[in-house]
Amino acid sequence: MTDASFEDGREAPLNLGAEDADDLQVISTLAQDAVFPVTEMKWQPSQRRFGLLLNRFRWEDKDAAARRDRPFERVQSVLVFDSVLSVASQGIDRSEKDMVMSLLSIDFEPGADGAGQVLLTLAGDGAIRLKVEALDVTLKDVTRPYQAPSGQAPHHPE
Repeated sequence: MTDASFEDGREAPLNLGAEDADDLQVISTLAQDAVFPVTEMKWQPSQRRFGLLLNRFRWEDKDAAARRDRPFERVQSVLVFDSVLSVASQGIDRSEKDMVMSLLSIDFEPGADGAGQVLLTLAGDGAIRLKVEALDVTLKDVTRPYQAPSGQAPHHPE
């Protein structure tokens, strides 16, 4: 696993780690507009781990796809947060099994001694807040890319 760098994406599957706010911003950019069903969130308190299985738009491939006149792609990715002490959410109804959420951003609010809170902001006023002992995040592609169902890139403010 290497530190996050936007240029690392290209054609290879991503396997990036973040241990500081700058690295987390790269992961946030690459995971922006990822969608996931409410059923694909998992909190494992005994392992202090929170994970999501995302359908991520391949931002790192967007320009190459446009230049080569080929379809935009998505890929399934696992987004894992370790050293998590607690998880809280708002605007998420876990009983609504068909609910699909869209990830807008991931931000870190530092506390004392490397601890802090990670805020995952979702479309539609939803949010997930993770209290962490340390920032320890992994984004790993777990499938081959597939054509984005819409055939288009999401709106992405540059």
